[in-house]
Amino acid sequence: MNQKNAFIAFGLSLALFSCSKEKKMTELKQKVVDNYAEVVHATYTDSYDQAVSFRTKVNAFVANPTDAGLNELKTFWAGPLRTSYGQSDAFRFYGGPIDDDNGKEGELNAWPLDEVYIDYVDGNATAGIINDPTTYPTLSKQLIIDLNEAGGETNISTGYHAIEFLLWGQDLYTNSAGLRPYTDYLTTGGTAANQARRGQYLSIVTDLLVEDLKYTADAWAGSASYRSTFSSQDPNTSLQLIFTGIGKFCKGELFGERFEVAYSTQSQEDEHSCFSDQTHNDLRFGILGIENVFYGRYTNIQGTQIDGPGIDELLEEADPELNKDVKAKLQAAKDAVYALHAPFDQEIVTADGRARCLTAIDAGNALADKIVEAASALGIQIVL
Repeated sequence: MNQKNAFIAFGLSLALFSCSKEKKMTELKQKVVDNYAEVVHATYTDSYDQAVSFRTKVNAFVANPTDAGLNELKTFWAGPLRTSYGQSDAFRFYGGPIDDDNGKEGELNAWPLDEVYIDYVDGNATAGIINDPTTYPTLSKQLIIDLNEAGGETNISTGYHAIEFLLWGQDLYTNSAGLRPYTDYLTTGGTAANQARRGQYLSIVTDLLVEDLKYTADAWAGSASYRSTFSSQDPNTSLQLIFTGIGKFCKGELFGERFEVAYSTQSQEDEHSCFSDQTHNDLRFGILGIENVFYGRYTNIQGTQIDGPGIDELLEEADPELNKDVKAKLQAAKDAVYALHAPFDQEIVTADGRARCLTAIDAGNALADKIVEAASALGIQIVL
């Protein structure tokens, strides 16, 4: 073979190798997108299933209020009910089914919640929708939906945190969560007023929670129109949405609104789950959700795991060193969040706690920056 032919052959081999590598990446991107859709659907389905179980317990408690029954609801709210949904926040911020124009996020997880909008508070025994049968003689799903954020963004009437307040009441203490008594629901010999309306309100917002989660889970079902579009469009388009979701959640919401704001104000009112003292778990579930998306996995409440192609596999093909760096930043952020002490409202005011908070905030911001860099390495541009 003469020199000219050798160069031609070499050039052809390079072109074939390049085409083969590009095809492999395109196929892998599609697998990552498809697996992401599976993870999302599984997470929302798990959230829905836990809400259905919770509703059964709520109905039993409202029918027969007991101290043990209220404690059971609190345990379930802090455990299975929040564990699954808390990991789903990484699927937000790109106009998907959870937060598009018809999305239910504002009904599911809005915060901070002004307690006085729903029920009595310290110093005002007649406050709230529950204690105003004159203005609101009939409690209904539609009424509570219509009242959500009516007149102000802290006028939250429904969702996880409305339920949280109805279970715990105000947190007025440094050494415990809220201490609402079960007798607030007793219609004979109970405490506070309008006990039957309080039970009715709890039942209604729980029903709404179940319905909103079903709507969201169904949008990601295999035959749903949104999922069909998400999986069939250019995988780079879907990957841009995926990166936007975890990037914006990491930078602006998890380590911003939920963490840095409370750190800056040192106010209990700015923590995510202030009535139950469960904010430390909210933060853990949030970083776990980002990790789930990055690695393409999810483990449900029963321990069943989805584990398929994730962003890490794409990065390993495109830039192994960057992949290693992102993994390190993700682990550092997770470690810092898990190092926080409970309750969070004391972490933000003590010297040692604030040091731990700042370490976590810095680690989270560093992770968000690496997420942008990782997207760029795959030819995807995002703005946080």
